[in-house]
Amino acid sequence: MSATVRLTVAQAIVRFLAAQYSERAGDRHRLIVGVLGIFGHGNVAGLGQALLQHELAAVSAGRTPELPYVLTRNEQAQVHTAVGFARQRRRLQAWACTASVGPGSTNMITGAALATINRIPVLLLPSSVFATRATAPVLQELERFSDGTVTANEAFRPVSLYFDEIIRPEQLPSALLAAMRVLTDPADTGAVTISLPQDVQAQAHDWPAELFAERTWHIRRPPAEPDRIAAAAAVIRSARRPFVVAGGGVHYSAAEHALADFCAATGIPVGETQAGKGSLLHGDPRLMGAVGSTGSTAANALARSADVVIGVGTRYSDFTTASRTAFQADGVRFVNINITGFDAGKHAGLSIVADAGEALRQLASALGGDEPYRVSLDFADEAARQWKRWDDAVATAYSPGPGVTDGLADGVLTQGQVLGAVNELADPRDVVLCAAGSMPGDIHKLWRVRDHDAYHVEYGYSCMGYEIPASIGVRWADPSRDVFAMVGDGGYLMMPSEIVTAVAERVKVIVVLVVNDGFGSIGALSESLGSQRFGTRYRFRDGVGRLAGPALPVDLAANARSLGATVLTPRTVAELHAAIATAKAAPADGGPVVICVHTDPLVAGSPDSESWWDVPVSQVSALDSTQAAYASYVESRKAQRDLIAPTDGPTAR
Repeated sequence: MSATVRLTVAQAIVRFLAAQYSERAGDRHRLIVGVLGIFGHGNVAGLGQALLQHELAAVSAGRTPELPYVLTRNEQAQVHTAVGFARQRRRLQAWACTASVGPGSTNMITGAALATINRIPVLLLPSSVFATRATAPVLQELERFSDGTVTANEAFRPVSLYFDEIIRPEQLPSALLAAMRVLTDPADTGAVTISLPQDVQAQAHDWPAELFAERTWHIRRPPAEPDRIAAAAAVIRSARRPFVVAGGGVHYSAAEHALADFCAATGIPVGETQAGKGSLLHGDPRLMGAVGSTGSTAANALARSADVVIGVGTRYSDFTTASRTAFQADGVRFVNINITGFDAGKHAGLSIVADAGEALRQLASALGGDEPYRVSLDFADEAARQWKRWDDAVATAYSPGPGVTDGLADGVLTQGQVLGAVNELADPRDVVLCAAGSMPGDIHKLWRVRDHDAYHVEYGYSCMGYEIPASIGVRWADPSRDVFAMVGDGGYLMMPSEIVTAVAERVKVIVVLVVNDGFGSIGALSESLGSQRFGTRYRFRDGVGRLAGPALPVDLAANARSLGATVLTPRTVAELHAAIATAKAAPADGGPVVICVHTDPLVAGSPDSESWWDVPVSQVSALDSTQAAYASYVESRKAQRDLIAPTDGPTAR
């Protein structure tokens, strides 16, 4: 009979998590690096007691706790912190998150959806009501009159890659092992949720000692099937105007060098998605910048005429395909390299289900040999001209001429000036981070990436409030890098609370708070749809009851200062440069620095992408502005097409 260890369910979870490791290509790390949480009556006596016991045991033994606990200030924010960390660590490590019964736990659901949509591993341990129902209904319990088994935590099911609820201790080992499998699966990862009733957390059980032995989870890197590589090579050899779309899978598989080698050998130009930006570095002659609705004119011009599109680690979101208007060539074919079969099969493409790096190396070999494939000199020259045109436009956005800046109020800059200053003055390894508003689009277009791990924009869920908490996770993932969290005033007001967490943990993050007195991105979208920026500005009501009065007297710099941050308030470009230098020079353990700068939402921050994004316009309206917008919408939709590649073999051009 094997040895057993008597522990509570919560104590068993903590001991198990502390013994889990991940490994890829010989690189081994602790899998769960700690627990983020807020305690309440649902978890304070369970996971709270277990984490305290774990910490005291480590300290008494003279070592740092293997599973440190960090107190956050918002449950949704703690998941964002965990996601920021895991993405920056290329999904090799993760945090666990715990919250109390009811609102504490359901606050994590938005973070869970963000993690799953972006395919980032995070372990969620929400608390639930009594499994015994001995005193039901308890405080914060959801009662369903028609179903006594339903709890509020059921809402985690559709946004989790794996969900389980432990109502008996015996169920825990299989649930924990299944959770680790999903957290380390490169093709099928995201939020993993184990719901823990508060009474079960405190129950004792005799566990097999083997459950707590060190366990290493191998993260696979499967090569492609040779026949798929041969078929893909044949399609590419038929192409006269091939084009690569580099997605987040390039980073997660550490395939940047394999992509650079592949494109250097073939001359094929590359456009990058939000998640894939930084796959190639600024200055690479094959890099055409961002692609899609927030893309460069260079990448979008080549995408429109591409006869073969090679998608590497992309899920082809509507922003990448410009709502299915990006690829316009007749008979355009797709070769899709993805570790997830679901994405590899999109647009009826020739699917290669494999690790991106392994597949690119195989494909490069297949296109080499005695008759190596390479794009024509005319096509390469065209790509270079397109890039030069765009790079000049970026330089103008960073330093706009008097025709733009003369119209700005005193102390107000363009968003392009702000982004340009940060991009030019940050170290190449510093990380820019953003998620929502107009800045993700402008950063996607304009940012010149000089290090593969220096670009972090969450654009799968584009969640307002992600920026500040995620920047903490990114800084933890690599303390050698400064992190610039770019956030508008709308996003800042969604989640300023984690400034306090950064202060408490002495985490240096640099928050660039861009104030334009409203929702700049949605205001511009509203105007383009004929809705006249309605409801998007921070204003008092006027004499007739409309939100069109004076601007609200909100002082966000004072707010950030009250939360404990160091705050800088530049009003000119020169002062902004000085503020960035001051923030960079701040001590590594000095806590957050907030640079509060004002911009004009009516001045474009970046050049036009010459692309489109499908947002429906009211078909009938009494407003002239809406009628005009609908007519433009109908015209734009004419370019929309089903992206279904032909099946009759390679098509020569």
